[in-house]
Amino acid sequence: QVQLVESGGGLVHPGGSLRLSCAASGFTLDHYAIGWFRQVPGKEREGVSCISENRNSYYTESVKGRFTISRDNSKNTVYLQMDNLKLEDTAVYYCAADPSFRHPDIITMCLVPDHYLERWGQGTLVTVSS
Repeated sequence: QVQLVESGGGLVHPGGSLRLSCAASGFTLDHYAIGWFRQVPGKEREGVSCISENRNSYYTESVKGRFTISRDNSKNTVYLQMDNLKLEDTAVYYCAADPSFRHPDIITMCLVPDHYLERWGQGTLVTVSS
């Protein structure tokens, strides 16, 4: 079955850390750009961080210096290390995959409309609360 599965969400205090994982099955991520997105009820989904096949990365301004995206092609998995979490980071986090050739500049992966991207995971909830 071709799918992306996110894991690692949970409840954390402000200032805490979480590491999200996005594992692919049924296909290999080697030639895909991968992005992490988040959505709060009532708001549009936001591109948080994206990584290219060549490991070029993009971060939205609000997470720069706090989040780190990485990929391990041997494990067919992409990670999002989230440090110094803030209340406003609370959201459902999704990963998405799209063929690399469609994103010569990785920033586009994080900014295109949702329907443009080929595959999505089901999401994992991150709650930052005191």
